[in-house]
Amino acid sequence: MKTLVVFSGAGMSAESGIQTFRDSNGLWENYNIEDVATPEAWRKNPDLVTEFYNQRRKSIIEAQPNSAHIGLASLEEIVDVIIITQNIDDLHERSGSSNVHHLHGNIRHAKSSGPDQESEYFEIKDWELKETDLSPSGYRLRPHVVWFGEAVPAYEEAVDLLFKADVLLVIGTSLQVHPAAGLIHSAENAAYRFIIDPKANELNVPSNFTKINKNASDGVNHIKMVLQKIIE
Repeated sequence: MKTLVVFSGAGMSAESGIQTFRDSNGLWENYNIEDVATPEAWRKNPDLVTEFYNQRRKSIIEAQPNSAHIGLASLEEIVDVIIITQNIDDLHERSGSSNVHHLHGNIRHAKSSGPDQESEYFEIKDWELKETDLSPSGYRLRPHVVWFGEAVPAYEEAVDLLFKADVLLVIGTSLQVHPAAGLIHSAENAAYRFIIDPKANELNVPSNFTKINKNASDGVNHIKMVLQKIIE
């Protein structure tokens, strides 16, 4: 069975009503990134940061997987699917995908704000993380999200996973966020490479990528037919 590695970004969840931060009406329109999405912001005002992500978490819980998420999950019937997502939502999992790796964390989880941040992740039972929620070592819990200026702990794992790709599918990302954008070059063994984006023709990707100028749902429907032909 061939291995399909999917590298997904914000455009994957946009059809589920989850705001992206680059659009003019996007997530950061009413916030400065420096105030809610950096380690410095947490040290300055952890209550503001916590509330910002509480509201995001609530909206993500209320959202539903779209047909693109569901379509990718259904591909497990014909190929081995590995999903590496830049998204912090859990819509891939909720659509039925069984092998999902979060590059930038998972908003449904929390971690210690102390030096032991990556030692353990804690599931947030509902949408609200509280000031009184502490790690076993006594540090206040923070969202399990990689903020601007932080290292990406899952990066090396993602490199290893991309090396397994027979087929690489990039979907819903403009490949402008680094170091994540450089990950596509790790798929050295991929015989087929596709990128799905409504503005795919405008994206700066290597010439060995086939550009599919569609939104996520239409693009996944298209790639299903392509994969059927590849594996026949």
